[in-house]
Amino acid sequence: MTQRYCEVALPVPLRSTFTYAVPSVLDGADLLGRRVVVPFRNRAMTGVCVASTETRPPEVGRIKEIAELLDPLPAFTPKLIELGRWISRYYLAPIGESFRAMLPPEVGLRHDREYSLTDSGRARLRDLSATRQLADIDSAEIALLQLFVDAIEAIPSSRIARLRGGEALAETLIRRGHLEVHGVVRHRRARMQKIVAWNETNASSAASPAEERAREVLTATRGPLPIVLLMQQAKITRAALQRLEKTGRLLIWEEPLTAEEDPWNTNFTPPANVLNSEQKQVLGEIWRWLVAGKFAAGLLHGVTGSGKTEVYLGAIEAALSRGKTAIVLVPEIALTLWMGRLVRARFGTGVAILHSALPDVERAREWWRVRHGGPRVVVGTRSAVFAPIENIGLIIVDEEQESSYKQEEAPRYHGRDTAVYRARLEGAAVLLGSATPSLESFHNARAGKYQLLELRARVANRPLADVRIVDLREEFRHHKRATPISESLRAAIALRLEEGTQAMVLINRRGYSWSLLCRSCGAFVQCQNCSIALTYHKSRQKLECHYCGYSIRPPKQCPKCCAEYMYFVGDGAEKIEEYLREQFPKARIARLDRDTVRTKRAYQQVLGAFVDGQIDILVGTQMVAKGHDFQRVTLVGVAAADLALGRPDFRAAERTFQLLTQVAGRAGRGELSGEVLVETYYPEHYAIELAARQDYVSFYEKEAHFRRMLHYPPFTALASILVRDKKIENAIRWSRALAGCLAPFENRGVKVLGPAAAPLARLRRDYRFQFVLKSPQRSALSRALSACLDFCAAKEIPDAAILIDVDPTSLS
Repeated sequence: MTQRYCEVALPVPLRSTFTYAVPSVLDGADLLGRRVVVPFRNRAMTGVCVASTETRPPEVGRIKEIAELLDPLPAFTPKLIELGRWISRYYLAPIGESFRAMLPPEVGLRHDREYSLTDSGRARLRDLSATRQLADIDSAEIALLQLFVDAIEAIPSSRIARLRGGEALAETLIRRGHLEVHGVVRHRRARMQKIVAWNETNASSAASPAEERAREVLTATRGPLPIVLLMQQAKITRAALQRLEKTGRLLIWEEPLTAEEDPWNTNFTPPANVLNSEQKQVLGEIWRWLVAGKFAAGLLHGVTGSGKTEVYLGAIEAALSRGKTAIVLVPEIALTLWMGRLVRARFGTGVAILHSALPDVERAREWWRVRHGGPRVVVGTRSAVFAPIENIGLIIVDEEQESSYKQEEAPRYHGRDTAVYRARLEGAAVLLGSATPSLESFHNARAGKYQLLELRARVANRPLADVRIVDLREEFRHHKRATPISESLRAAIALRLEEGTQAMVLINRRGYSWSLLCRSCGAFVQCQNCSIALTYHKSRQKLECHYCGYSIRPPKQCPKCCAEYMYFVGDGAEKIEEYLREQFPKARIARLDRDTVRTKRAYQQVLGAFVDGQIDILVGTQMVAKGHDFQRVTLVGVAAADLALGRPDFRAAERTFQLLTQVAGRAGRGELSGEVLVETYYPEHYAIELAARQDYVSFYEKEAHFRRMLHYPPFTALASILVRDKKIENAIRWSRALAGCLAPFENRGVKVLGPAAAPLARLRRDYRFQFVLKSPQRSALSRALSACLDFCAAKEIPDAAILIDVDPTSLS
């Protein structure tokens, strides 16, 4: 039989696949898209078979065989394989890392190493055994080598680790050639749990109160339960349960451990909204796309509170009625919980939730449940765009402008753009939705690439919230003091507390104070690993770096000049919460940011309490700004609204406008009218003025004019190249070399800016230098980037030292 070969994509930072021979036991098996275990150097790795052939590749020496086939069903369909290849090409990412980002966690596998004795090792053992006087190290060496002689099979690393100094000695013997090591992949045992049920065939009455409680929980209330939950709910001991099992009153068996049902998704009835004429018109257009069965792309631009979510649900229902499936992408895990709740309430158990905050076991189980054809709707963050769902009819990207759709590590793909390409591959419709679309998407809609769908009015013709700008310069002149929030906002909150409605305060800064400043020499207390000032967290009494996690106690003296005049600068969410508690001691106040909610359950508890009216004032970062529907919120205050305007980023004005418009949309969504107070030192900036008017089109026109003049997206293709290293000398040398490589492309339609120190010049101990490349032709930009990678390979510049970001969402 003809020998077959497979091209396997491995999760290594290399730009090629690897060829492996297909063993005879797999003859006839379709390997395309399936995970395989292969030997790679001295270890076993899991990869994906992306192509097969019967032609032996030229200029290849000995070809190793595939060690194991993991899946009875291919993990990837041919269209998903093509999507992975496109990501690798477009974003210049290693192909193996592209496919690794698409796969679920390897919860059922464990990578290990096995050691075996070589002929040289046996000779060494004979020499040592013949020596009469041995040093301690020689005795330890004899003991380890003898272990291999006595063993029938190769010895796993876990057994070596149990020996004192065993791992270090084994590595020494490997270098000398006395031992050899190779990687293996072991299958983990599934975690099991005991399930308890009441034996209905045993008719005898309960003999004790504990037994009666167990019977009540298992029969009248819940039915069969995991033993741990039964012990909690029936308040019964394990010993008592064992006695009941012996007497035949209980039935106990084992099942694989599964995640507990999330009470957030139970007993929830979604609001019954009647579609207005605009919503019906939009859904009619989407229905025509689905009937046509061809690729179609649309941008749904609707003001905040216009009912975009109801349009999404109607579009999903239309796709399902045509026998199709759907994917819904949201920008943040927090919104995944809310959107998943709505979609599950409408479509039941045929909905899967996928995001990175799920435990690995739960995430893998959901992924494979989708692959086996169970759910027909998938809701998740950016990685859900890779969900292995087939027969796709519709992909929805909610809040499509959000930068969190951009992956910050390889492969640096954009979830929105990947969704559009996947819809094109699948012949499906893709709907991008936002009240503040990105300039790129709105430009594409105006250019005819996307069809523009609009919702111009709020549901039930409710008015937009009244937005008032608070000039902090005038506030200071009038009151002669600075407070965490303005007197205008404080008075407005007091009024809402009297009325019995709710208020939200947004400050897009975590912590208590932004930084700690020496008033003598003017130096900030900075991170040791990054060129950034540390943020003060009062609850933990720590100065912390939000990039690398470095933290210290606040120093009493300046680390540079030893002066004692230390001053905390700036107000964060923690300080505003403290100030509000002082001003309104009887109010129920909560804070929602990464410091207070680190788990899904904690987030649900805070948000659920706010929705139920158990919280009067909610202070938060941008986590509270988007997507949520709070019916009783009549006031939204935005502190330090102009924070983002000072960043060295061409998108600074756009992000400020989007954040202010989104947070303004949280007010007045119910029957009560809403008010928004925007605090700023720069009230005349066009982003703030137009956000107050919620005039997106005027903002687009003004911002697009600046972008066109300065050659930034959407009028130019953009990429950044970051050169980094722990030693600044290396980073400078490689940057200069790359400058020479890129110089010829200046005459080929590519504008090269740099090298220059990156805005964050040092991050996690790496010194960083940046190039920015612009070109009106994407093909010219791609050629320059490919030449850069080829140059780095030829000059042996480490792969980890060069970060290429195509279509970056930020240059800061």
